[in-house]
Amino acid sequence: MAQTTVEKTSVTLLGLGAMGTALARTWLAAGHPVTVWNRTPARSAPLAAEGARVADGAAAAVAVNTLVVVCLLDDASVEETLAGTDLAGRDLVNLTTSTPAEARARAEWARERGARYLDGGIMAVPPMIGVPEAGGYVFYSGSRELFERYAETLRVPAGTTYVGEDAGFAALHDVALLSAMYGMFAGAAHAFALIRKEDIDPASLAPLLADWLVAMAPSVHQTADQLRSGDYTKGVVSNLAMQVAGTPTFLSTAEQQGVSPELLAPYFALMRRRLSEGSGEEDLTGVIDLLVRRPAMCHP
Repeated sequence: MAQTTVEKTSVTLLGLGAMGTALARTWLAAGHPVTVWNRTPARSAPLAAEGARVADGAAAAVAVNTLVVVCLLDDASVEETLAGTDLAGRDLVNLTTSTPAEARARAEWARERGARYLDGGIMAVPPMIGVPEAGGYVFYSGSRELFERYAETLRVPAGTTYVGEDAGFAALHDVALLSAMYGMFAGAAHAFALIRKEDIDPASLAPLLADWLVAMAPSVHQTADQLRSGDYTKGVVSNLAMQVAGTPTFLSTAEQQGVSPELLAPYFALMRRRLSEGSGEEDLTGVIDLLVRRPAMCHP
C-alpha cells in the first residue's frame, strides 16, 4: 500500500532570542522546513546544524516563505527589521510582545504593504515551548482566516487561543493576565516579608500560601459575573464595608513586623474610596470602576 506524506508548512522565523530559538527548534523537530534570520548571525549556527536554512538578511528570509513569524525584542525592532522587505502576499504572524495599540497599528502597517496579519501574545517561557504538558499557549488575534489556515502549524510550539478579529486583543489578553500575575507576586512578597524576621521557615509557609491562592482564584468568575450583570452585590460573602473595617489590622501588623505597606496600601486606599461612595454592601468589584479612567468632560 502506498504511503501518503503530508507536506509540512514552511516557516520563516525572524529573531533568535531564547524564545525564537525554542520556536525554531520545535518546528524543526516536527518536520517543518524553517528559514531563520537573526541580527547576530552566530545564533543561527546551532539551528543550521539541526536543519534550518539560514538567510543572509531579513529581506531574503521573508522572500523564502509565505508564512513569516516575527519574534523580536519590541515593536520598534519589528519596524526596523522589516523595513525594506517585500511583504506583498506574505502572512505575517507577530509574536513580539507589544501593546494593543502597537499591535493594531502594526496590523494596519502590514495591510498597507500587502500582507495579512496575525498578532500573538505568548503565555509561556522558552522551556515550556514544545512541551504540551507544560501548559503554555499563545493568544492570537487578527485575521481569523489566517489563524485557521495555519492552526496546525501554530499549535506545534504551544497551544493556541484565538481571541478575536481585533489585532490588539492578543496583546491585551497577554498584559491582562501578566498584570494579575504581578499582583499575585506582590501579595506573596508581602506575605513572605511579614515572616522574614521570625523563626518561621519560608518553605513551611510556601505550600500554605500556594493552596490559599488556588482556593481564592475562582473568585474571578464571580467578579466577571458581577461586571457583566452590573450588580456588585450579587453573591457577596464578605462585603466591602466588612473588608475595609479589617484593613487596619493588616497595616498594623505590617508596622509591627517592620514591613513597608507600600504593596497593599494603594489597594486599601481604593477600597476606602469606593466605600465612601456608599457602596458598603457590594463586593470588591467596584474598585475596578475606580481604576478605569473616565473621559474628560468637554466644556464650551
